Amino acid sequence: MINKEEVSLLRRTKNQPHILVIGDIMADRYIWGSASRISPEAPVPVVNVKSETVTLGGAANVAQNLYKLNAKVSICGVTGSDPVAATVLSQLKKEKIDATGVVADKSRPTTLKTRVMAGNHQLLRVDRETTADIDANIETRLLDKLQAKLLHTDLVLLSDYNKGLLTHSFTQKLLQLCQAAGKKVMVDPKGLHYEKYAGAWLIKPNKRELAEATVTEKIETNEQLIKAARKLISKTKSQYLVVTRSEEGLSLISKKSDHNFPVKAREVFDVTGAGDTVFASLGYFVACGLDLATACELANYAAAIAVSKVGSVAVTIDEILSLINEHE
Repeated sequence: MINKEEVSLLRRTKNQPHILVIGDIMADRYIWGSASRISPEAPVPVVNVKSETVTLGGAANVAQNLYKLNAKVSICGVTGSDPVAATVLSQLKKEKIDATGVVADKSRPTTLKTRVMAGNHQLLRVDRETTADIDANIETRLLDKLQAKLLHTDLVLLSDYNKGLLTHSFTQKLLQLCQAAGKKVMVDPKGLHYEKYAGAWLIKPNKRELAEATVTEKIETNEQLIKAARKLISKTKSQYLVVTRSEEGLSLISKKSDHNFPVKAREVFDVTGAGDTVFASLGYFVACGLDLATACELANYAAAIAVSKVGSVAVTIDEILSLINEHE
């Protein structure tokens, strides 16, 4: 049972947890309009543009979610040296997120995902990015920045979007730094090479990613999910796996125990950024000292709020408490 008073106190405390986010920094650009006719040139809708917005994406969205939850946040990653990077850094500054750990790489663009929306419906997504691995010079500069930041960090979150930052070399070196500093590391993974996360305290794959990472033909039952999860725990030497299961909620699994948290969403408009919201919420509540099962339950509520809105959105403690009251 969630102690609502304990959760409510978190929004008023001056003793904020300091969380370091390391990962692929992106921007999400939305072109909003309406579509009422088909183009005579091709069988595609014609969008009459009404407005455009740019929001933080990837690791930057995780950082923004943490800030909205009342955490002190630092972010480390790579951007290009371009107008998109300037927009991202400006928004991070506005959200009081420390971005001194961000390194500009002139050889690559800042990842930009452009979505064309007709009302609440996404018609098209266009990605501008480079997914090549960062070079040794960039890696060294990042590690130098990280060593100083770890001194003031309560928890480290790795937000991997497989865009070239969290290479095997860099990920293992930073995990070793975190281990030496006595800092827990939580990972939102991507790709098939989970051995690079060896040593992380917690890993949060979705069900499809878990199946791919463990070469499991299918995960249809709870028993199959637990078996695959424990296989991955053994492979990565992590203590916990939190598996997000779409309409089935999420599961917390360790070597000796497992627990399912049913989905809280009543309506789903857009799943964009929902994984970031779950990850940020989970990290925030753990950094605040709540037990992991309670953190999972609260993250489940946060996900329900995120998918009920269009676009990547940050969720607040007030919204989580309101939804808990609705369910009760």
